[in-house]
Amino acid sequence: MTRQLYEQELTELRDSVIALGSMAEKAFLDSMEALRDGDAEWSRQIVEDDLKINAKRFEIEDRCLFIIASQAPVASDLRHLASVLYITTDLERIADHAEGIAKINILMGDEPLPRKLGYVPSMADRAVSMLRDSIKAFVERDAEEARRICDADDEVDRLQDAVYDECLRAMISDPSSIQRNTYLLWTAHNIERIADRCTNISERVIYTVTGRMEEINVSKY
Repeated sequence: MTRQLYEQELTELRDSVIALGSMAEKAFLDSMEALRDGDAEWSRQIVEDDLKINAKRFEIEDRCLFIIASQAPVASDLRHLASVLYITTDLERIADHAEGIAKINILMGDEPLPRKLGYVPSMADRAVSMLRDSIKAFVERDAEEARRICDADDEVDRLQDAVYDECLRAMISDPSSIQRNTYLLWTAHNIERIADRCTNISERVIYTVTGRMEEINVSKY
């Protein structure tokens, strides 16, 4: 394979990662919209579509391993390809957490609208921004942006604590709300894990650029 063809393979691999990121983002956004609207049918479609995201992940991994085996890359190219393997896993896991939110919505059934979601939508907004920014940092190989994304995880953690406090107070004051608030706690947990996956992606970007493995996903508050 000529260098030109090799560069084309790397470009196509990058584009596939971007596509997987878009699929994961859509699953997350859709899961939150379906939760807000109480749309169980939409949630069932999200669960079904997760198979397509899994297939995309395996397609990227196969292509990545082929490039490694056939080209024996070294230095930054090898770091990049190794990072792609981890990043695709994290993106697929983000979609799994979106699927988890969809399943929670199905469990909530015919709860009256509008849904009282408290701080959960704010958590989701920040996690979506982290996801978009982490993919951008990957494409641009921007280590400084990746570090900023890791720092943003603290705000998601703070909001998760606010969700827990709010839900626990509601459970104590109104025991009939225990099941609904339990579902909200589960939702918040899924969103927090999505944010953590974004920090994992960002750490891999930093590794690709600097060659150093750093544990940045550590709460600072």
